[in-house]
Amino acid sequence: MNAVQVRVPAPPGELGIPVLETERLILRAPTLDDAPAIAALANNRNVAEMTASMPYPYRVENAEAWILGKTGQTPGVAFAIFEKKGGAFVGICSYEWHGETIPEIGYWAGEPFWGRGYGTEAVRAMIDHAFTATELEALAATCRVTNVASRRVLEKCGFQWTGAGLCRVRALRASVPSDRFRLERRTWASLRAWGKTRLPSKRKVVRG
Repeated sequence: MNAVQVRVPAPPGELGIPVLETERLILRAPTLDDAPAIAALANNRNVAEMTASMPYPYRVENAEAWILGKTGQTPGVAFAIFEKKGGAFVGICSYEWHGETIPEIGYWAGEPFWGRGYGTEAVRAMIDHAFTATELEALAATCRVTNVASRRVLEKCGFQWTGAGLCRVRALRASVPSDRFRLERRTWASLRAWGKTRLPSKRKVVRG
C-alpha cells in the first residue's frame, strides 16, 4: 500500500503545499489551469448544495477567484484531487480556520466520481498531512444531516459527532440542519495505520 509522500518542498518564505500521493489519487495545490475542470464539476446543484461556501451556478470565474484567494476565504490549505490513472480532476479537499482555534475540513467530489471511495482516500491523506505538518491538536468538520455519504467519510476517518446546529449554505441562500464532528490528534495517532494513506513506519524489519 502506498503512503502519503511529500514530493514538493515548500517554496522559500511561503507556506508550501506538498503533493500527496495515495493508492489511486494525487493531491496538489490547485492552479489557474485547473479552473475549467473545477468549474465543470462544481457547476452541479447536487454538489453545490452539499457545501457551505460554493455558489451555484458555478463558473470558471468563480474557480479562478477561489484559486487566487480573492473570495475573502479564511487562511488554510487546499488540495486539488486527481486520479493517478489518466489524471482526471476529481474534486477539492481543504482545511481552513473560520475564527476558531482549530481548522475545519471541507471536501467535495464531482458526481461522476461518487461511490468510489475517493472522498475517504483523499481526506485521510489530507488529515495525515495536517497532523504531521502542523502541531494541531484537533480538526473539526460539519456536514448536512441529509448528506449520508459525507457523514460516512468522516466516520471512516475517525471523526466523532459533537452536536448539531445550523449551517449556512451559499447555494441555497439558507441555513440548514447540520451535524458537527471533531477528530483529536490522539485519535488520529491510534488510527494512523488505517491503510492506503498511512505514513511509512520507521521500524526496521529484521528477517532471518
